[in-house]
Amino acid sequence: MASHDDHVNLRPEPEHNPYSSSSRWRHQESAAFHKHAGSQARDPVNSGSTEPLADFLNSSRVEPRSDGAGSGNHQPITVAAGHGAQPAQGEGQQAPSEAHDGREVACGPLLNYRRMEQGRWYGSVLIVMNGGGKDVLYEPTLVLRRVDSAQQPSSAGANGLNGANGTSPERRFVAERLYSDKRNTFWAFPIDVPVESAETKYEYGIPDVRFASKYKPQVNSFFVPAASESMRIMFHSCNGFSVGTDEEAFSGAPLWNDVMRKHERVPFHVMVGGGDQIYNDGIRVNGPLRPWTDIGNPKKRRDFPFPETLRAECDDYYLKNYIRWYSSKPFASANGQIPQINIWDDHDIIDGFGSYTDHFMRCDVFRGIGGTAHKYYMLFQHHLPPPASTYTSDHLDSNGESPGPDPNQLIDTFVAQPKSDRQYIVGKKPGPYVAEHSFNMFTRLGARIALVGLDARTERTRHQVNYPETYHLIFERVRSELSAAAGSSQPIKHLILLLGIPIAYPRLTWLENVLRSPVIGPIKFLNRRFGLGGGLFNHFDGSVDLLDDLDDHYTAKTHKLERAQLIEQMQAIAAEYSVRVTILGGDVHLAALGRFYSNPKLKVPVEQDNRYMANVVSSAIVNKPPPAAVANLLAKRNKIHHLNRDTDETLLDFFDKDPGDSSKTANGNHCTMPSRNFAMLTENTPTAPGDNVDGLAPNGNSTESFLGRDGHTQMHRGEVDAGTKHKAASPETHGRGNDGGLDICINVEIDQHDPEGKTQGYGFTVPLLRYEKRPASGRATPGSTR
Repeated sequence: MASHDDHVNLRPEPEHNPYSSSSRWRHQESAAFHKHAGSQARDPVNSGSTEPLADFLNSSRVEPRSDGAGSGNHQPITVAAGHGAQPAQGEGQQAPSEAHDGREVACGPLLNYRRMEQGRWYGSVLIVMNGGGKDVLYEPTLVLRRVDSAQQPSSAGANGLNGANGTSPERRFVAERLYSDKRNTFWAFPIDVPVESAETKYEYGIPDVRFASKYKPQVNSFFVPAASESMRIMFHSCNGFSVGTDEEAFSGAPLWNDVMRKHERVPFHVMVGGGDQIYNDGIRVNGPLRPWTDIGNPKKRRDFPFPETLRAECDDYYLKNYIRWYSSKPFASANGQIPQINIWDDHDIIDGFGSYTDHFMRCDVFRGIGGTAHKYYMLFQHHLPPPASTYTSDHLDSNGESPGPDPNQLIDTFVAQPKSDRQYIVGKKPGPYVAEHSFNMFTRLGARIALVGLDARTERTRHQVNYPETYHLIFERVRSELSAAAGSSQPIKHLILLLGIPIAYPRLTWLENVLRSPVIGPIKFLNRRFGLGGGLFNHFDGSVDLLDDLDDHYTAKTHKLERAQLIEQMQAIAAEYSVRVTILGGDVHLAALGRFYSNPKLKVPVEQDNRYMANVVSSAIVNKPPPAAVANLLAKRNKIHHLNRDTDETLLDFFDKDPGDSSKTANGNHCTMPSRNFAMLTENTPTAPGDNVDGLAPNGNSTESFLGRDGHTQMHRGEVDAGTKHKAASPETHGRGNDGGLDICINVEIDQHDPEGKTQGYGFTVPLLRYEKRPASGRATPGSTR
């Protein structure tokens, strides 16, 4: 089969992209792009040529650098001529006319981490084969070997493993078939290995298969930490481009090159995805939802059906977009070698899903794509069987609900029985718009770190993030796990709370008030009648654009009480088990570092402060950042807020300089960084040899010297010299102390035109919590939060 790389693009690069977004921080195409594409919209079942649309998508690019660096390894999204205007046939995709024997890998292998328990590491490997159906064409096997030395080069051949040069005898794992139809078959290999006294390298391969991709590694390796060590963590979010972005102006996705460089130097044990691992927004621009999006009347758009024909086309779009993106380098180099843990966010479905008005979110089309996106989210990101069928308006009972599996979707199709795994905390009832149960998780990340991840999309509406019943299940599980660990030889000292969106972040209440005010009404009317202010309103429910983003935030008015209750519960858990809570969040396309902490009047040292929680904001690893003006505006809004009378919050002045020699922010902005980034978290292993070293620059500051300080100053020794001069920012000293603190480094892109993706590190350290019960100053009430 000819791969995508076999074709040379002879199309000349234009000097200017007239369809680039005039608002470079929005998540949708510009008005010019919309007008251009709209004039060529096709019926979703038309099998005619898509050449004009392909011409537009592939030709309108910003002029590359004169040195010819171009976009490096990145493959831009293209559209092929054919049925439904689907993503182009590229790596891992075959022409439908080719016969399949079940031995060609369309996508993968993709490596996931699941859990550690009783001295064993558990994970899974997913491969997607071309061809399938009810009958099994070929059942693959996975071969795994332990490499004696974590530093020893691989001795594997091109399409298999051999036992030479210090590798142990092989183990073979049988595959579980998750899903199969005429297009593709999904095979998952549950794998497990022992956790040993030293860090161990394993390599695996899948023999007797053919790989459609030329550059996807066919033999992959991964690392398991020593039994006495916690995992080295890499965190990322927003792993794709918004519609209409000038992708080549950002050199594609080069930060994955930097991830792999750092992985080769000191390997990551786990890669945590904070949402938007893929961008599926193109389904409404160059996919089957284009005609629906072009309907000008929001009521007609809301009443539009989602029949089986449209469902099948949307299903095909999501499938092919996943195969394309997960096979695109340099991301493809990482996703088979660094074990993944993922939660999802709106772009894994479509921009803003869950945060539009309730009556619009319940329309057939949104219910349909929510179910379809969930299907492939479970397969690609969790390696679990999908539901037997997804929503379609052709298969409803008298109450407007699906009466059971849709037989039309099961023709010559195999779907495995539903299953879960012990790390998941499954919600008790389906979500309001995605009719499936939320998949939250609790898993241990080595010796002393655990992670709790909230599925903040399945149950989301404009007025809630998760059901109260789901929070109860999560907190109950967390307390159970921490209690069990406390009675063991390795209690959990750091608890990572994984959220899709930042929770300690500047407010934009004034902007919410303006966009919801009556003054917007006449503008909205003129927009519906005459198209005035087209870029101000979204293409779905006709509401003011940006409101879906603002409503998504935990700091939005509608989520105020829920946010306070979540943080107060985490404070209580921190106190009960003397565990330090650190929060990971993405989504906002900025780097920042928020903190909750005790009111300075209480004079609680951070080392004893259960309210001190750092919120690491790392976004985006691929998508474009907002302009400097937006970052500077947020920095000016960086006030000290009061969660309750005992808890304050604000951002840390973390960025002592712009990355490299660049100028990305105003001189007065040291707390928000508009540049692509990813984060690393490493425990300073307390069992490491040497003196008890916290690794901080000598400063002579005692714990008492920080008492009474507010969040606009350094609050503990781990924040002294925070930024580029901190020991956590340097590869030579990051995670090399032994005081048990957590070194955190946000790696920020220096130059978007550099295809190598070089970054500047900004670091600080989160100290261990040694909680001591103090006299209560009085319980906060919901009415006291602000």
